[in-house]
Amino acid sequence: MMRQLLFIALVAAAVPASAQVLPRDSAAQTTLTIQQAIDLARRNNPELQQTLNNRVSARAGVRTAYGQLLPTADASMSVQRQQAGEQIFSGTSLGASSDVNQSSYQIGLNYRLNSASFINPSLQRASRDAVEADITGATEILRSNVAQQYLLALQAEATADLQDSLVVASQTELVLAQAREIVGSGTQLDIQRAEVALGIQQVQVLRARNLVEIEKLRLFQLMGIEQPPNVKLVSQFTVTPTNLRLEDLLDAAHRQNPVVLALRSRERVANLNVRREQGEYSPTLSLSTGIGGYTYGFTNSNFPVQQAMAQAEASRLGCIRTEEVRAALNLSNNLAQCGAITFTDADAQAIRQGNSRFPFNFTKQPRSFSAVLSLPLFDGFAREQRVQEAMASRSDARYGVKARELALTADVTAAYLTLVTAEKTVALQEQNAAKARQELKLMQDRYRIGATTFVDLAQSRATYERAESDRINAIYDFHKAFAVLESAVGKPLR
Repeated sequence: MMRQLLFIALVAAAVPASAQVLPRDSAAQTTLTIQQAIDLARRNNPELQQTLNNRVSARAGVRTAYGQLLPTADASMSVQRQQAGEQIFSGTSLGASSDVNQSSYQIGLNYRLNSASFINPSLQRASRDAVEADITGATEILRSNVAQQYLLALQAEATADLQDSLVVASQTELVLAQAREIVGSGTQLDIQRAEVALGIQQVQVLRARNLVEIEKLRLFQLMGIEQPPNVKLVSQFTVTPTNLRLEDLLDAAHRQNPVVLALRSRERVANLNVRREQGEYSPTLSLSTGIGGYTYGFTNSNFPVQQAMAQAEASRLGCIRTEEVRAALNLSNNLAQCGAITFTDADAQAIRQGNSRFPFNFTKQPRSFSAVLSLPLFDGFAREQRVQEAMASRSDARYGVKARELALTADVTAAYLTLVTAEKTVALQEQNAAKARQELKLMQDRYRIGATTFVDLAQSRATYERAESDRINAIYDFHKAFAVLESAVGKPLR
């Protein structure tokens, strides 16, 4: 009687003590739901942010396409200084004994138009829509990846919790073996077997907990942020009947799957690109006009005055010689008028004022306007090559859409069948785990009273571990299959 009382006391004392073997961190935890993880990933994932940057260039392309329907304008201004000296131009010696300053400006408007100019805005709008479809597809893929990784982390944590409970069970079995050895109904071999089983189970706990941290690290890598300490994943997932019809899923996938929509957008871009390249065969109208002005002046303002003075004097002397010849021939002459050819101070002042226009007192040039209608005839088959390449790209885009639609049907169907199988598997694994749990409890009771051996108890515990692991895996396989189906359809289904 005393031995039985001692056995019961040891077992009762061992159970609460076993709960103290793996202490948990009691520090405040940071909770994270799956929706929070998805929202953080959408804001911070680097790959998604790179895809979002394509939106800027796509919108700029649309603006540029419409801008090309407007005239282009350019303005230029030039300043030049030329040293004095002699220059030979077409065999004639030109030059001046003063440096020359020159400046000019030009404002031009140009307009070029052909049939491709009207197609380009539609092409760029289609490209913008394709980029938006790519962004939607990348966002949906990221959502699916985050959901899958969140489930993997939860699955690893559930497995680790199972291993923790098995450690407690192994500790209890060790105490039972020690108690049985004390009261004489057990052997030292049972104690050694229990110690080995406990050691193996503790190793499994270390590995399971390490896997939990790795899966969390991968989750936060997808989210694009650093992992804070002591994170707790708190979203709960229950297995409920799906009530989904395959026909409805296929119809929704073909209408809403973002990858298919993006490929269809690329097909529209390819069609418009062919039309744009074919538009290069049409005539091109080019219009241009502009205004401008110039200044020209000598750095030595006396140089043009001296030139003008010398020219006036030469004109006066020439006039006198001409009139003297006419007088010698007894012809009428106007010798008196030659004296009127003079160079006054007012003339010198006017020349100096005209020479001081540099750099901004421009003399306007005559306005010009030109219109050119050109028809491209032959450019070495370069235009034909671009058309053929555009047509080949259009064919590739069409085949890409068809291939993706076929693959989509297969993906949705396979994901649906996998989900249905996973749902049935969960029900079966729940039953198996419940039976294995009952068997383990019965075997523990039998071992406690000495009705069975430790080997039978260890086998029962191993069976329970497999059944419980299969149950956990079946549950998360169901949720992962649901996430795969959502990804194939292209939208959340619950």
